[in-house]
Amino acid sequence: MPAPSIAVIVGSLRKGSINAKLARALMKLAGSRLEFQLVEIGDLPLFSQDLEADLPGAVKRIKAQIEAADGVLIVSPEYNRGMPGVLKNAIDWASRPYGKNSFAGKPTAIAGASPGVLGTAVAQQQWRSVFVALDAPTMGQPEVYLQFKDGAIGDDGAIASDGTAKFLGGYVDRFVAFVERYVE
Repeated sequence: MPAPSIAVIVGSLRKGSINAKLARALMKLAGSRLEFQLVEIGDLPLFSQDLEADLPGAVKRIKAQIEAADGVLIVSPEYNRGMPGVLKNAIDWASRPYGKNSFAGKPTAIAGASPGVLGTAVAQQQWRSVFVALDAPTMGQPEVYLQFKDGAIGDDGAIASDGTAKFLGGYVDRFVAFVERYVE
């Protein structure tokens, strides 16, 4: 059986994003157990229902990537104790138009990193509410609200701390098992 495919959506467009680093670390920890495809969201227009009759190419692309995947990994920053607008925009596009929700039935996990001590706990709680409405089963535990410190994760996904590597490895193990429950 081939490895389950995972659409990875990083909710930060910043070059050098700590959440992109976290995503690379999680992908690296999974090794060959999962196959990952990064979903680019920076080229999406702002959501407008007026565009649903003839979806923009970038929207068609992300919808197809999510639909082709066995599961979804959301790696989200938190801005002002909330979800980032660019990621909400992508989720809105992928779940529309009505009746064509690309997330329906897709096992989904959420993780995030922030320099703040709360990590991304508040944004992740908001995301859980969104994914319930989208009929996307969401992994409950463990939760990853990583307080990111300089050098914690390298650009290549290398994790500096053995304790952090062990914790994130456990998260990936649970995600693999979670996705495998849904793969036929």
